[in-house]
Amino acid sequence: MSSSAAIDTGNQPETVTIQDNGDHKVKVFAMRALALSIVAVLFLFLINDFLNFGQQWPGVPTFFAHQGWFGLEPPSPPLSEVQITQGWLQLLSYLGAVAATALFVLFTSGRTLRDDSALLSELAAYIIRAAFWGVFIIGVADIIISFLRVEELLVPLVGEELAENLGRSQFRGIYVHYPLLILSCMIALFNRSLGFIWLTLLVVLAQFQIVISRFIFSYEQPFMGDLVRFWYAALFLFASAYTLVHEGHVRVDVLYSRFKKPTKAWVNTVGTLLLGLPLGWIILVTGMWDKASSINSPLFSFEVTQSGYGLYVKYLMVGFLAVYAMSMIVQFCSYFLDHVADLGKEPDGDQLADNS
Repeated sequence: MSSSAAIDTGNQPETVTIQDNGDHKVKVFAMRALALSIVAVLFLFLINDFLNFGQQWPGVPTFFAHQGWFGLEPPSPPLSEVQITQGWLQLLSYLGAVAATALFVLFTSGRTLRDDSALLSELAAYIIRAAFWGVFIIGVADIIISFLRVEELLVPLVGEELAENLGRSQFRGIYVHYPLLILSCMIALFNRSLGFIWLTLLVVLAQFQIVISRFIFSYEQPFMGDLVRFWYAALFLFASAYTLVHEGHVRVDVLYSRFKKPTKAWVNTVGTLLLGLPLGWIILVTGMWDKASSINSPLFSFEVTQSGYGLYVKYLMVGFLAVYAMSMIVQFCSYFLDHVADLGKEPDGDQLADNS
């Protein structure tokens, strides 16, 4: 009896340890799958937004309504066979993304929460980096085109037909801005500097040249002020997400500074789930739910200012909100994993190291 009791007593801590270790792995799997699934669904939402309103795909809500699911009223007219197939593809893309994320987490069980947190943080930084390069290159290119056009130098340089096309916002957006955005994404892969200092300097110089040209040369055009607003809007919105990446936002530390590390981790985790992520999704959903929404409407119509010969970038400025929300959601997912890792007492990582 005593020998058996001794054996049971000796095995009890080991059993508890194995059980605790198993529970920890399940929690890590769930947290990693949750954060990565949110990011995967985010990118699918943006892709499907283009398919819905740029390629006339039905969209998942309309597909649900056609099937009579969730009590939704069927659309009028009913979807065609092609649209039904497209609807199934869109629905399965979301389900497949979640399943693929779960499989990725399952087959990379050796990765820690901080590993995925660092990966998402790098992704958020890349999005912002590409956006900054985009606004810089497009701003320079568009002001040159606008200057040549207003001074009637565009026709001698490129011909009457191309000059006329460059005066149409849709043509300039598709054949000038979009290729430059792709170039910016490529540059951001190899150049890790974000250039906040030089973009701030460019905003100052753009405003300064307005003052000089107005009061010394008595020359001013609408595109000059448009460039200042274009770069300043980018600086304000993109820098906000980048500052979150590097923990640079000012906190109201009346209570937070007195909390212990586990309490801070709980505050940040709950705050991310209840405030940070919902904010990003509210911006995207309300701005991109249908073609007439506040973000989609300017983007798909290539909206420009009514100032005649200004820059053709107003629709891109509205798109800044989508980039802001997207980068913030990705970074909040990184933030969530990092603080859950604090609660799980994972070793400290180097997620917020400067990549420049």
